[in-house]
Amino acid sequence: MPRLGVNVDHVATVRQARGTVEPDPVTAAALAELAGAGGITVHLREDRRHIQDRDVDVLRQTVRTRLNLEMAATEEMVAIALRTRPDCVTLVPERRAELTTEGGLDVVGQRGLLENPVRRLREAGIFVSLFVDPDLAQVETAQELGADAIEIHTGTYCDAKNTQTRQSELVKIEQAVRLGQQLGLIVHAGHGLNYQNVRPVVALGGIEEFNIGHSIISRAVLVGMDQAVREMLALIEGR
Repeated sequence: MPRLGVNVDHVATVRQARGTVEPDPVTAAALAELAGAGGITVHLREDRRHIQDRDVDVLRQTVRTRLNLEMAATEEMVAIALRTRPDCVTLVPERRAELTTEGGLDVVGQRGLLENPVRRLREAGIFVSLFVDPDLAQVETAQELGADAIEIHTGTYCDAKNTQTRQSELVKIEQAVRLGQQLGLIVHAGHGLNYQNVRPVVALGGIEEFNIGHSIISRAVLVGMDQAVREMLALIEGR
């Protein structure tokens, strides 16, 4: 059964908008776990626009399922990961001006920059995933770098404006999933997935973890975290 990783970044976004202590992403993470989430994801960005270092420290102490730390492959972030020891590190691209992560890592073009962070994290016993577009060359290079997993960027599929484009992107995702499996990689997926578009990706099979944040947090604002997580779990589990 696929696992649901709930990204609580945007709970912190609301908190940071007022520079106060609420709402608390640590509390949100606990509620998500109680509702059945199989993991918690946070992205510690260079500009600290939402999740803060203290959040990561406290989550490491309180998360009872699986803590996935999304981060850029920088020396600062590697040092933080080596200190906090999350269950998984997902290396992602990062640009200061972007509203959210806009695409996968260029693993092929940045192989030389990624080799050292991947090696150091894995030597420390940390499970390493690389966030990549559904491109076969990127998947192959991720495996060559020694990553444990890939997370397939589903944003282009989610943003498709018509059925033909959506189906074309779905085929690319499926091909990336199958190649990842053949190469011995664990396959995750995420970005832009919501209650309306997740089912076709689930139906592909072979994806062990779905990391979903904005849609769940948006729904939770209206119906509460428990119901929002349970509704998404039902879709992922085919209920």
